[in-house]
Amino acid sequence: MNKRVFKSLRLAALLVLLGAAVVYVWPQVSPVVRAIAGEWDDTNFDIRSVEMSEIRSGGPPKDGIPSIDEPKFVSQSDAADWLHPREPVIALRVGETARAYPIQILTWHEIVNDTLGGTPVSVTFCPLCNASIAFARKHDGVVLDFGTTGRLRLSDMVMYDRQTQSWWQQFTGEAIVGDMTGEVLTQIPSQIIAFEDFTTLYPSGDVLSNDTGYSRDYGRNPYAGYDDINQSPFLFDGKIDNRLPPMERVLSVVDGDETLLFPFSAVADAPIISLEFVETPLVVFAHRNMRSPLDRSRIADSRDIPAAAAFDRRIDGRNLNFVYENGRVTDTETGSEWGATGLALNGPLKGKHLKQIDGGVHFAFAWLAFDPSAEIYRAN
Repeated sequence: MNKRVFKSLRLAALLVLLGAAVVYVWPQVSPVVRAIAGEWDDTNFDIRSVEMSEIRSGGPPKDGIPSIDEPKFVSQSDAADWLHPREPVIALRVGETARAYPIQILTWHEIVNDTLGGTPVSVTFCPLCNASIAFARKHDGVVLDFGTTGRLRLSDMVMYDRQTQSWWQQFTGEAIVGDMTGEVLTQIPSQIIAFEDFTTLYPSGDVLSNDTGYSRDYGRNPYAGYDDINQSPFLFDGKIDNRLPPMERVLSVVDGDETLLFPFSAVADAPIISLEFVETPLVVFAHRNMRSPLDRSRIADSRDIPAAAAFDRRIDGRNLNFVYENGRVTDTETGSEWGATGLALNGPLKGKHLKQIDGGVHFAFAWLAFDPSAEIYRAN
């Protein structure tokens, strides 16, 4: 074999090895390097609050999970043609206007950019953390539009805004990469409840349409079996807190630096929990009448789980005490009946709203990864 042929073969072998190395290493290269490919040319990676090694690809590329930017809405009667009464929806109220955002749609899109009651909002859902969070998307006078990066940190969705291309942690609402690093979005109280409860509480509220402009199998759960209590979180490389099973749902209540988590194992058989937290008299409403969005392959066929939320139980300066009888929650002071979102349905206090004070329902592994000092409620 002459030297020229030998060199050619050696070069070919080197190229093969280099190609194999690129295939193996490329998904693990930091986004700073991968930005050369053009996907994130406008993101300022020199400014960030986390190590880039903490952020990993979830599979889809930028906007591979498309946000809904021009949402359409339908009446409750029209939505009932394709939405099971017990299917979960994100109930969001701004002022006197309320809307329902079905989880069967959010599972496939994760972000809805909307305007509700004159307020620009982003309604978000990360299936991997079971985290549904609504944000005011007007920040420092600028209305931001959010999309999905296709990346995760601690198994939680990393969003980006299209105005500055900064990356935001969905779980905390904080910008972690780019020019907006350190800025925090304002969270708007929201709640996952059964569709039938939404129709009772907000009879004039409309519903996000499944006519999204995209072809998706709405109603199917692509994460079938994910919320099994014995399951492991997907692409999670943080520390597991052994105080709770990672996939147990928890309701979080935050007051300053103090956090109290209510595991669903504690609230499942306790439709009302009243206690003092820090200096706030609170009540937790939990009623098992909602389908899990992450159980069976069809959400409508999934098992029932509680819809839970926590409220300040003071109204007009007076503490209320609540009882649960025959499927109804009433207060002992006035006999008024209360719904799952803290709205008085009838009685002397009809139309009054308890102030919601929880941080939402999430998987335990996710909350404890971001807030490891949180305390856990233990039933006596």
